[in-house]
Amino acid sequence: MRSLYLRIYATVLVALALFALVSGWLVQRHFEQERERYVASAQERTAAWGELLQRSLPSADAPPPQQAEALNEWSERLRLPLALDDAQGARIGASDSFLRREGDGGGPRRAQAVRLEDGRTLWLVRPPLRAGGPGRPGMAGGMRMGGPPPRPPAWWPGALPSGGLGIAALLLLLFAAIAAGAWPVVRRLTRRLEALKRGVEAFGAGALHQRVAEDGRDEVAALGASFNRAAARIEALLRSHQSLLANASHELRSPLARLKMAVSMIEDAPPAQRDALRREIHANIGELDALVDEVLLASRLDAGAAALRRDPVDLLALAAEEAARFQADAEGEALQVPGDEKLLRRALRNLLENAQRYGGGEVAVRVQRGADGRAELSVCDRGPGVPEAWRERIFEAFFRLPGHAEREGGVGLGLALVRQIAQAHGGAVRCEPRDGGGSCFKLLLPAA
Repeated sequence: MRSLYLRIYATVLVALALFALVSGWLVQRHFEQERERYVASAQERTAAWGELLQRSLPSADAPPPQQAEALNEWSERLRLPLALDDAQGARIGASDSFLRREGDGGGPRRAQAVRLEDGRTLWLVRPPLRAGGPGRPGMAGGMRMGGPPPRPPAWWPGALPSGGLGIAALLLLLFAAIAAGAWPVVRRLTRRLEALKRGVEAFGAGALHQRVAEDGRDEVAALGASFNRAAARIEALLRSHQSLLANASHELRSPLARLKMAVSMIEDAPPAQRDALRREIHANIGELDALVDEVLLASRLDAGAAALRRDPVDLLALAAEEAARFQADAEGEALQVPGDEKLLRRALRNLLENAQRYGGGEVAVRVQRGADGRAELSVCDRGPGVPEAWRERIFEAFFRLPGHAEREGGVGLGLALVRQIAQAHGGAVRCEPRDGGGSCFKLLLPAA
């Protein structure tokens, strides 16, 4: 399963990485273009200054002091450190600003040489680029030499040249593309969460049939599947409890009515009938007690509240003990099953009572290992048998074969409890026809 939080985290990381890479590449390219423009512009200005000074300085034949004085004058006017060497490389003169920079160690490294036509060498020191100054980049102190307005450096905020607008537009377009791509992903996720929220609210409001979509393979889909399973389980439990309550209420009416009638008659009955009425009262009380006990146990098993032990139980020994109570014999293999001995004993006792009630007195109990490896406990009788159409329905609560309720009695919960106990142990129960007539009820349990 692909984790949802990893998908979201990866999407954000990829988007940010893409944005950073593209933005960095565009800005770096812009800076390189601006650097190339600046270097070319500086070289052009340096050549222009050299041509200007060559025409303005005295000729090479003039006395060195005159040349030095003119050099200092132009250095002050241009506010540019200057130095002049003759054709042999001897220093003719240098401005005070040039000498100061030489003393600071910055002059010779930053000075640029311009070869004049008469063989002399003019040294110019371009000051570092400054932002926000009133002068043109590459000029000291803001001295303008005409031409277009000064251009700020490329890195100065708010001073992007015409190409900067293109970069801003590209970045804005990239951001819009990322936002547009992330929107359907986020919207789809939130839409599924909203649908899940509506489903939970509808189920909580009483719509027990409400289910939610399970599309996808992430945590939202897993949550939807878990909710559907829980909702189905809760709906089944509520339906089962409603049916159990309705049937139990119906079943309680008969013994209560008989009990009420017997109590009302016992005072006026002759002594010979009072013993029969007392037996009727005790029988009805016993029936009520059994009904209440079975209803409570069925309710606990349905709700999963019955604490199941997982102790090893000797199924053959258990079958022999319970069969002896009904004057029946138990045979077969000594098999052990993990489970709750009390509940397994109750299930076997219900099967034996059912076989004795409907089986005509001949009951056989056998323990063996089934073809699928499970332990198989069979209780067989020689009764009229169960029609094939009803072999599943007889395990429903309060279901009894037509005519058997009036003739044989019972409350209709015995076989339903057997199935619940079997399912609680991971097993099953089924009814099969017996060779020669009758029925066999087989309790299938996982063997130890």
